[in-house]
Amino acid sequence: MNSVVFVVVSLVLGVCLGQQYTTKYDNINIDNILSNDRILSNYIKCILDEGPCTEEGRLLKKHIPDAISTNCVKCTDAQKRIVKKGSSFLIKNKPQQWQRIARKFDPSGQHQAEFQQFLSS
Repeated sequence: MNSVVFVVVSLVLGVCLGQQYTTKYDNINIDNILSNDRILSNYIKCILDEGPCTEEGRLLKKHIPDAISTNCVKCTDAQKRIVKKGSSFLIKNKPQQWQRIARKFDPSGQHQAEFQQFLSS
């Protein structure tokens, strides 16, 4: 479900408020995360339950299943941009980690096609 990981870094965005996730992390610098292997690795370990999580990581992990199953419908425009950029980066540059994340949050692959369509939109 090539959606997960950066539903991930995109959803580093947060806590659900009504029909949208919190905007607290809308200004996160996704480029800094993606260009720093140590930070990116820590987020991935958090998401996969293989390491400790920051507050942002916990919120991200909490919202990944919903974001994947709804194609980020509760995401703000900024969050959608972050999710698309992060997911695309992982798919291209960290495919093994991406597949592990996808299997964890969409084990049957039921949302994979729709999420790919979201990433391409």
